[in-house]
Amino acid sequence: MNQYKRVAFQTLGCKLNFAETSAIARDFREAGYARVEMDDQPDVLVINTCSVTDQADKKCRNIVSRAIRHNPGVFVAVIGCYAQLKPQEIATIEGVNIVLGANEKFNIVKHVEQTEQTETAVIKAGEIKDVKTFIPSYSKGDRTRTFLKVQDGCNYFCAFCTIPLARGRSRSATIEETILEAKKAIAEGAKEIVLTGVNIGDFGTSNGETFLDLIKQLDSLEGIERYRISSIEPNLLEDAIIEFVANSKKFMPHFHIPLQSGSDTILQSMRRRYRSELYRSRIERIKSLMPDACIGVDVIVGFPGESDELFNETRDFITSLPVSYLHVFTYSERDNTTALRIDDVVPMEKRHERNKVLRIIGENKKSHFYHSFKNEVRPVLWEAENDEGMMSGFTDNYIKVRTPFDSNLVNQITTAEIQSFDGDGNAIFQPK
Repeated sequence: MNQYKRVAFQTLGCKLNFAETSAIARDFREAGYARVEMDDQPDVLVINTCSVTDQADKKCRNIVSRAIRHNPGVFVAVIGCYAQLKPQEIATIEGVNIVLGANEKFNIVKHVEQTEQTETAVIKAGEIKDVKTFIPSYSKGDRTRTFLKVQDGCNYFCAFCTIPLARGRSRSATIEETILEAKKAIAEGAKEIVLTGVNIGDFGTSNGETFLDLIKQLDSLEGIERYRISSIEPNLLEDAIIEFVANSKKFMPHFHIPLQSGSDTILQSMRRRYRSELYRSRIERIKSLMPDACIGVDVIVGFPGESDELFNETRDFITSLPVSYLHVFTYSERDNTTALRIDDVVPMEKRHERNKVLRIIGENKKSHFYHSFKNEVRPVLWEAENDEGMMSGFTDNYIKVRTPFDSNLVNQITTAEIQSFDGDGNAIFQPK
């Protein structure tokens, strides 16, 4: 008989974390726990952390503080990337009871039930080099779209990135095992599956399989209407993958391709495995085969050595590309990364100025992309949230749309015409 009965989750960071939280939540459910919200006085709170930026670390601290303020007796377990990278630091946060590293987080139920609440947090975080197991997972219940974890870890060691230190070497299941997970998600009603991981283009490298092999087999599954590829490195986005998506009825015309910098000098300094010419060729290939495709871009500003001239190269390069939206990140120093050895640090004020410049460009790109489809009819997968009488969904090419709430539309795909845009830039649809 377990001591605890109600569990809540807070997930920070990427789609991969959401998939893993859902898998962990299923383990708690099978152990007899009821899942509740954080404000519903849970007995256990699990915080699945990110540590891509220092802001992610601060968010973790804020969640713990809020939880124990409203529910002083809650048992707090912290897992995820921050927990693997800095377990001792987390253990000093008042209210944390247990910190679990990358190898231990999938045994969290056992750890929670065997750990007493003490003044000092218990730490169970081994060496990241010992993390070699791939644990499959998929999200369910949090969103209409299901995130299917197909890969974990990374072998690239980019100069700014802590993910290899937090998640270990690249690894994945076999295609056969991944298909079984997809079938479970489909059986639970998934209409759209987003393939996610740290470096998904690296799928199958340990067993002779490829990401292209995987998506070909996923495409043939019955009962699923949509797939999306979450984020894929440009050097791994082969023409064959682009051509397959262009001819598939299930893989959506939507790519998210990290750029990080439009300056070849900075790309080399970042230890990225491509240059701007290859990146441009990928974008042009996508648009030549799928003119309606949505293309998202990650970019980092303020990396050490980024002079005004080199930043302007990035600005001009992005401006010249037919991309649809930007995710702009301000570089932040991370312990144990090689970027710390680079001189010529960019002042924080200048980093924020550059972030603002690119965010404006990104907003303009998104607005232009959305407005180019005005008066067109597109298929939309509607989501469950009722926001002041409105509901939202996404078109095949990832335009966010809103329409008056109708419970009959939830998790359904309908065709609708883009008629106008609201104050936030979202398209307004009237279902056909």
